[in-house]
Amino acid sequence: MDKRRTINGFLMAVPAALLATSASAQEPVPADPTMAAQQLEAIDIREWDVPWADTRPRDPFAVSETEVWFVGQRGDYVARLNPQTEEFTRFELPDGAGPHNLIVADDGGVWYAGNRAAHIGRLDPATGEIEQIPMPNEAARDPHTLVFDANGDIWFTVQGGNFLGKLTVATREVQLIEVPTPQARPYGIEVAEDGTVWAVLLGTNKLASVDPVTVELTEYDIPRAEARPRRMGITDDGRIWYVDYAMGMVGAYDPSAATFEEWPAPSGAESRPYGMAVDGDNRIWFVETGVEPNRFTGFDPATEQYIAVAEVPSGGGTVRHMHYHAPTNSIWFGADTNTIGRVAFD
Repeated sequence: MDKRRTINGFLMAVPAALLATSASAQEPVPADPTMAAQQLEAIDIREWDVPWADTRPRDPFAVSETEVWFVGQRGDYVARLNPQTEEFTRFELPDGAGPHNLIVADDGGVWYAGNRAAHIGRLDPATGEIEQIPMPNEAARDPHTLVFDANGDIWFTVQGGNFLGKLTVATREVQLIEVPTPQARPYGIEVAEDGTVWAVLLGTNKLASVDPVTVELTEYDIPRAEARPRRMGITDDGRIWYVDYAMGMVGAYDPSAATFEEWPAPSGAESRPYGMAVDGDNRIWFVETGVEPNRFTGFDPATEQYIAVAEVPSGGGTVRHMHYHAPTNSIWFGADTNTIGRVAFD
């Protein structure tokens, strides 16, 4: 059975197992209307229908051209997709795990956030064995997003519990750092080249950093009180990029100058930018989820212009998180339309 999608004004029929489009807008979308116009890039977006319905597949992590891992948040599973053969493999997690995010270590171990069951888990794909590491404080009830540091240890956010955390992989020790601002809702997280851990605090207009040596946490106020940063990335120049979900902005904080800059998203204040990634050319990519279909959007900090805007073929529902895979120069995402998607660059 085919699914039909409207792409750039045209009604298209595409196979249910594989949704694909190459899209480009006719006119550029500058962040500042006074800037010179430039042609937007075409974007190759492809989506694979996940065979387990209504399981909210999300947060894919690409290992190679033939191995992409993701979680089924509503299905209590971890799964692997081979994009070349279109084969899916499912690994069951304990009932109620509520996996929210995963990352894959160099040894092939798949680490996931047990968001509803207050643990971080590790799946051994070779044996199917699952190890669960509980949170040391019952207040840390919902481990959220995981990221590796240069040593292979895991830093993570705890949204409802209001913590940042570190899991030392060798010892399985979990250390929790409480965020001073109440109900700050730590969300997206990344590690800078110098080892500093950065996070965005969705419940307030703040960013946070953690010194990996002293484990001291510092907060930084985004100048607009109404801002609500949700996801983030870091460019090679050290700037901390974020999307403001509440007011439809993309922003950058420069730690060396202690300054903020912001630009309105193409769809404006109601655009709800959510999933975000930085590519190998230090361009910023995010998805506007306040519009239907969701719109995959690219911003070039060098020119301060939007370089690409294209609809997510399945509609997206909501694209919540994205992962850039440098070896294949591609960005992976999961969508509430029960798909795993890829944006491939030339």
